Amino acid sequence: MIYLDYNATTPIAPEVVAGIKKYIAEEFGNPSSTYALGQRAHTAVAQARQQVAGLLGCQPQELVFLSCASEANNTVLKGVAHHLRAKGNHLITTQIEHPAILNPCLFLLEQGFDVSFVRVDGRGQVDPDDIRRELTAKTVLISVIHANNETGAIQPLAEIGALAREAGIWFHTDAAQSVGKIPIQVNELRVDFLTLAGHKFYAPKGIGALYVRTGCEFTPLIHGGGQEGGRRSGTENVIFDVALGLAAELAQERLEQDRTHLKALRDRLHQRLQEFYPELILNGPEQDRLPNTLNVSFPGLSGVEILAGLPELAASTGAACHGPEVKLSHVLAAMGISRAVGRGAVRLSVGRYTTEAEVDQAAAMLAQRIRELR
Repeated sequence: MIYLDYNATTPIAPEVVAGIKKYIAEEFGNPSSTYALGQRAHTAVAQARQQVAGLLGCQPQELVFLSCASEANNTVLKGVAHHLRAKGNHLITTQIEHPAILNPCLFLLEQGFDVSFVRVDGRGQVDPDDIRRELTAKTVLISVIHANNETGAIQPLAEIGALAREAGIWFHTDAAQSVGKIPIQVNELRVDFLTLAGHKFYAPKGIGALYVRTGCEFTPLIHGGGQEGGRRSGTENVIFDVALGLAAELAQERLEQDRTHLKALRDRLHQRLQEFYPELILNGPEQDRLPNTLNVSFPGLSGVEILAGLPELAASTGAACHGPEVKLSHVLAAMGISRAVGRGAVRLSVGRYTTEAEVDQAAAMLAQRIRELR
């Protein structure tokens, strides 16, 4: 199998696997225990927090470890909304967010909150001025995805963060797709909250983190024993916390090397596809895009049918077919992409372990399959 779906999930890095073995087999202590076994676990979690902080350019105490990006997003949206309800009941987000943002926002709408869903342009990017126009005296939170999971489009967070600070409104970003792929410094992005997911950068599934700028507060989603500074109760997952720290340290060390590798492979794949299908359409921006993500449409064809005939190629589509019906993803629809074009969308995302040979083979497989369908 050729795996070109790194935006869906990544394999666990061998270095991470090696580093967590002793916490699976031997170092099983509870970090809250005062004896040596527990204190070694406590130290391991503290070290992991420092490693993740190093990747983001924040202080270790500004990080909350939790189960996944969905939990982090729910924590911020619901927690801030309820914490600041006396101040206002309005949130701003975009039409291209992950469901882990959109569905909590819909939940908040049912709870009596007001949510603005800002449009994007044809490249899938939001205009900061559109965010500004939605600001009201009751706005308490802005949440904008950093890099879109389908197209890889990178949003102008620093500009949005500047206007949020000017207005005195807290700003959150879901950076699940961007962490580990491009440089991220929370101060440069001017965010108050940032979500990350370990399994997007070679840590296991089931671990994530939430950056919370000092001075920002929220009502916790989970109440209990007061772990994570009272912000997320539950006995710490030492094994996965350590894994997240190791993956973050590895990402920091390899960031430029990985970014160069990913972009070269992505562009090589794009070129190969254009060679046999000149009508190919790029969905998303040419430049402001994750270095590993290629979302393209094969007009006149169905992305679902293309991949259905290639079980040995792991990739994703941008539309779902139900008989003659075609339902575009909400991201492509928000970009104004027509059904005829969106129907042929395929997302190909390369990763650290992708090779040139795999990219060339994948292109050849797609070419053969398309010849069969034409």
